[in-house]
Amino acid sequence: MDFYYLPGSAPCASVIMTAKALGVELNKKLINIMEGEHLKPEYVKINPQHTIPTLVDNGLALWESRAILIYLVEKYGKDDSLYPKDPKEQALINQRLYFDMGVLYKSFGDYYYPQIREGKPANPEDYKKIETALDFLDTFLQGQQYVAGGQLTIADISILSSVSTLVVMGFDLSKYPSVAKWFENAKKETPAWNEVWEGLQKTKEWIDSKLKAVNA
Repeated sequence: MDFYYLPGSAPCASVIMTAKALGVELNKKLINIMEGEHLKPEYVKINPQHTIPTLVDNGLALWESRAILIYLVEKYGKDDSLYPKDPKEQALINQRLYFDMGVLYKSFGDYYYPQIREGKPANPEDYKKIETALDFLDTFLQGQQYVAGGQLTIADISILSSVSTLVVMGFDLSKYPSVAKWFENAKKETPAWNEVWEGLQKTKEWIDSKLKAVNA
């Protein structure tokens, strides 16, 4: 299956780690959004929203990383451990996925994207949104080893991608002890995390160069 992605992107990272956990091979196709490759007609034909990541599997074109994670597990999982079929367990995982999309990862984008894409100065109020999101996550994880239930699931993988992105940008998890403990465990349990971390470090170098230009 074809996987259109950009190294260092948290949503792309979550798909890479989930595929690795499932033993699914991805035919990776780099999309350099900084050079406008996501706007080329051939890509827009696949994904009219021209976002990354995008997965194409046997004629099915699918984007939005969390939807891709569910699809991969339901189609290729040898069991349902990463996304249990039990309605209550599944509902909790879904809630955490929506939290990641609408609160945690969104807070990263709200703070960094205006600086990177528009050259705007950092907004302290948007920085506080990241801290608030991590406070919520710390509460979710109190007394818990995983973010949703008693085992590693795609909720952990998705949130691990977002938290890893924050960590590589210098966020101090010691202020959030439950998150810090979970993070150390999750990165060891999740396949391909080291590969993802290398990509994030390269992205950090690029973001730092952009921020330096903004704040010069």
